[in-house]
Amino acid sequence: MQLFYSKDITETIDEFEFSREESKHISKVLRKKEGDTLQITNGSGLLCKGVITFSSPNKCIIQLEHKELKTPKNYRLHLAVAPTKMNDRYEWFLEKATEIGIDEITPIICDHSERKVVKLERFERILQSAMKQSLQNYLPKLNPAISFSDFIQKENKDQLLMAHCEETKKQSLKDILILKNSTTILIGPEGDFSTKEIEKAIKTGYKPVTLGETRLRTETAAIVAVHSIAFLNS
Repeated sequence: MQLFYSKDITETIDEFEFSREESKHISKVLRKKEGDTLQITNGSGLLCKGVITFSSPNKCIIQLEHKELKTPKNYRLHLAVAPTKMNDRYEWFLEKATEIGIDEITPIICDHSERKVVKLERFERILQSAMKQSLQNYLPKLNPAISFSDFIQKENKDQLLMAHCEETKKQSLKDILILKNSTTILIGPEGDFSTKEIEKAIKTGYKPVTLGETRLRTETAAIVAVHSIAFLNS
């Protein structure tokens, strides 16, 4: 069954009217009609099932009959990932990370970053689409872009990890990861973090980790991190 999304859905609502754009999609593209059942989530764990009571390209109304608050994962993952030069690569990361399971994403602007401006509205739409496609009920939080220096200075009680490519002492992610815990991982841009950034991060509590024997692209490293943590916590 297809999943729909609206942040306005709450446990106290018994009837919901979709936006005109969503109503047109439901009525004309999906050809849903009165009496058909739909699922809708608010992206914060609430899953509702209901029956369409009115369906037209301009307005679609659903009567909510069942509501369930889904249990979140047993771990929390925040990835701070530098924007890639080719925007479509970052968008691919956002989509796949959401499908696998991620809680928060922050684009970080680093010394070697070639892209310093990101389109949050487009990114947000990609996250919503991936959440619906993968039938999940928690929408990842997308933060505004921030400089690397400002990000690592933020108070953070997570386990702090940093994946970089310099030939220095690093631990394997699987050996250092604290399971069923909140984790923040830094992933650098093409060209990697600068030596200065690595030193700064370590001084503020980040521990260097390796994601494998090969050199990975930014978006690949991010996906490896997401999948590895999901697998290790399963």
